[in-house]
Amino acid sequence: MTLFDLDKLKSQASDLEKEIGQDNFWANQREAQKKINLFNSLNERIKTFDELNKVYNDLIETYLLVKDNYDEELHQMLSSEVEDLEKRFDEFSVEVLLNGEYDECNAIVDIHPGAGGTESQDWAEMLYRMYIRFAEKNNFKIQMIDYLEGEGAGLKSVSFMLKGKKVYGMLKSEKGVHRLVRISPFDASGRRHTSFASVEVTPEIVGDIDINIDEKDLKIDTYRSSGAGGQNVNKTDSAVRMTHLPTGIVVTCQNERNQIKNRETALSILKSRLYLLKQEEQRKKISSIQGEQKNIEWGSQIRSYVFCPYTMVKDHRTNKDVGNAASVLDGNIDPFINAYLNWISTGKKEGEEA
Repeated sequence: MTLFDLDKLKSQASDLEKEIGQDNFWANQREAQKKINLFNSLNERIKTFDELNKVYNDLIETYLLVKDNYDEELHQMLSSEVEDLEKRFDEFSVEVLLNGEYDECNAIVDIHPGAGGTESQDWAEMLYRMYIRFAEKNNFKIQMIDYLEGEGAGLKSVSFMLKGKKVYGMLKSEKGVHRLVRISPFDASGRRHTSFASVEVTPEIVGDIDINIDEKDLKIDTYRSSGAGGQNVNKTDSAVRMTHLPTGIVVTCQNERNQIKNRETALSILKSRLYLLKQEEQRKKISSIQGEQKNIEWGSQIRSYVFCPYTMVKDHRTNKDVGNAASVLDGNIDPFINAYLNWISTGKKEGEEA
């Protein structure tokens, strides 16, 4: 399978350029903007490839000129430039794989603990911290939507949005059940416990979404909002819980002090989810956009985080594993993202020959 076809990209860009130049191009503004974004993305990939190809050819040429006259300083310089090229190529490879319909979108992330009370609630909060650290490392903006504190420790649920370049494309790999195995800090006997939490990832679809929501299909509840750690955000009923009765989809929002703004945010998120649902039904691609729905329990996990009797994080879809579990929980999830993108593009798991 060819994941990067330069001639095809140039042909697509050329066709789009001709289309953009037509008089009636902006007749449908939403479709026109999508084509403009695609045109810019294609040109960016072509430009990046040309730059990397030039650096590669320059390095080959320099090597051929000096290979018979060894010089330590020049050798170190070439080695450093090769390492830099490899890093840039790896980054470009990920860019090539981020070509899904919604990959450019911001990501709405929801985390819910499974059964197990304090243990699972604490695990849900650990996952929340992992994604926040990932966002910080990548300079993504973080917008809190809803946070429900756990009883004793952790959280009962959290919803937040990450804003940045191709955030959804990266985090779509995280949707599913995550399993933790550790010696419980809440068990005086020091026994090993297994906890589960589910992660939902939805793209924020902006613009004019072709979704009509009938008011009678909505159940809207208001309540007092409170922040993480029990901090009181507002003493009025500003938080909003919006339920779409025909589908059962529930959206909560309490990040604003104003109830009207929370309603607007909740409605926007609901529209994104209903739009996805509509697209899934039309294309029969549920697994490719939102993933297979699974119970938050044993046997359904996409990834395991093990701290006892050994330390390892393993993704059960791609077979990718990392020995430093603490580093992964500190937001270093890129190896799993890259392995997932490669798996959905090629069908090959970690360690399998191409």
